[in-house]
Amino acid sequence: MTVRVLTGITTTGTPHLGNYVGAIRPAIAASREAGVESFFFLADYHALIKCDDPDRIERSRLEIAATWLAAGLDTERVTFYRQSDIPETTELNWLLTCVTAKGQMNRAHAYKASVDVNEAAGEEPDANITMGLYCYPILMAADILLFNAHRVPVGRDQVQHIEMARDVAQRFNHTFGKGRELFVLPQAEIEESVATLPGLDGRKMSKSYDNTVPLFGGGAKALKDAIARIVTDSKLPGEPKDPDSAHLVTIHDAFADAATREAFHADLRAGLGWGDAKQRVVQLIEAHVGPMRERYADLMAHPEHIEDILQAGAAKARAAATPFLAELRHAVGLRPMLAVPQAKVAKAQASKSELPVFKQYREADGQFYFKLTAADGVLLLQSQAFAEGREAGAWVKRFKTEGAAVLGDAPVSLAEGVTHDAVEAALAALQAHEAEQAAAKPAKA
Repeated sequence: MTVRVLTGITTTGTPHLGNYVGAIRPAIAASREAGVESFFFLADYHALIKCDDPDRIERSRLEIAATWLAAGLDTERVTFYRQSDIPETTELNWLLTCVTAKGQMNRAHAYKASVDVNEAAGEEPDANITMGLYCYPILMAADILLFNAHRVPVGRDQVQHIEMARDVAQRFNHTFGKGRELFVLPQAEIEESVATLPGLDGRKMSKSYDNTVPLFGGGAKALKDAIARIVTDSKLPGEPKDPDSAHLVTIHDAFADAATREAFHADLRAGLGWGDAKQRVVQLIEAHVGPMRERYADLMAHPEHIEDILQAGAAKARAAATPFLAELRHAVGLRPMLAVPQAKVAKAQASKSELPVFKQYREADGQFYFKLTAADGVLLLQSQAFAEGREAGAWVKRFKTEGAAVLGDAPVSLAEGVTHDAVEAALAALQAHEAEQAAAKPAKA
């Protein structure tokens, strides 16, 4: 069985070394596994929730696409596209919105956190909270469910959104599936073994802390300058150092093989100076990143090449999304209005118009009644009141099968101006129809 894995990358910043080690590198490695069909997309609609700077959005989309391609993403093997190039995503977003409970959105972590911040500041709970933020989990569900992804690699902070996507999918399946599972229920995949690189000050490498090591930006000099600023202890060259407590070593080990790690640790315990250690780290990372940086620079110089790749990816993605959305539209009742052959319509109308109709109903007094009307709606026969609906139903059944023979016993009266012969003719037509229906049924074995 082929397993679909889907990964979204929000386009609000420039990838750094921590992004590469923690997300890009393992995702690309996973995409090469046998039996895996991978979908990678630039989540630029999601970016609009967090950022209102158009130039930053534009720049980030280019930088992130170039980074993934330079890092070795094989677009022949995977489907790589921009979220905003797939109109089916936003249409599905609306279909899912219509089955999602507001109370569920009230419990979303991002929304609740924003409310908490507002209340702590003495603001209105929903101050400056957009519908984009509020409905973010539904758009994320649409991204996932449109391609029926089985696995979605996420951080722990995103697990709730995957659970919400499962809930929405189950509700949609129950409401519109008619016994079919239209949506696969996705599973969150938390990469426990993926490294989280420390930044220059030892905290998690993040733009928020301004402690990142650039991946490609600024070239080899920017990498060297950033590594030089990594905080270490005050031990001098010649003094033993503990590799297990040094942030520099964590970054080194993310790029080293087992033998190189062992040698680096041993040299630090033997007194290797921090300056020399940092130089080794720069050389190690540069050997890994340098060739990719050249590819990145070429892509950034020719954004039209990236555009061609993304358009091809969008076409590939829509080849799967468009027919599936058509199936979903049909499921919810958004169907084409197809012409019915006129002969069939005429036959159905003629058949219906030739027959009088019995109608059962209940009045405001709580009593049950039935009446017989001609095909043109004119009242022929009116019953008395019955305490039970089944009594009225029993008389209707007798009229349909026995015809005018029931008239003498039935608790009914002819409508004003209607002759006995007219009622008999109507009942005869119904009786003949009932006999024809009975004859058409296959005999039971």
